[in-house]
Amino acid sequence: MSDRTPMLAQPLQRPSAGRVAAYLGLFVLGAVVGLAGALVQGGWFPGGLLLALLGEAGLLLGGARAAGSRAGAVAPAGGWILAVIFLTTSRPEGDFVFAAGSGSYLFLLGGMAVAVICATLGQGRQPGGDTARLGK
Repeated sequence: MSDRTPMLAQPLQRPSAGRVAAYLGLFVLGAVVGLAGALVQGGWFPGGLLLALLGEAGLLLGGARAAGSRAGAVAPAGGWILAVIFLTTSRPEGDFVFAAGSGSYLFLLGGMAVAVICATLGQGRQPGGDTARLGK
C-alpha cells in the first residue's frame, strides 16, 4: 500500500547536493540574463526590451521545467532581481546603466511581472502514484 498522507503534511526533506548546485547555477544564470537584458534593452529600444523580457521568461520557465518545481523559476528570478537592482545604483563618477526613460522602467517593472508570472506558472510538485482519479 502507498502512503496516503497528504503532501503538505509530510515532513520537509533536505535537498540533495546536486539540486542545491543546480539552483545556485540557475541563480548565477539569472544574474547574467539580468545584466545582458539591462544592456540590450537600452541599445535597441523596442526590440531589445522584448528580447530581454523574452530571454528572462525563457530562463525562468526552462529552469522550472528542468528542476521540476517552482523553485527552478524562483532561483533565477532572484539572481535577475539582484543583478538589476545592483545595476540601478549610480557610481561615484556619475555613471549608470539605466537611463531615466520609459524603456528602463518597462524593463524593471516588466521583468518583475514576468518573474511573478513564470514562478506562478512553473510546475509545482506533484504527488507520485497512479494517474487515476482519487476515490477510485
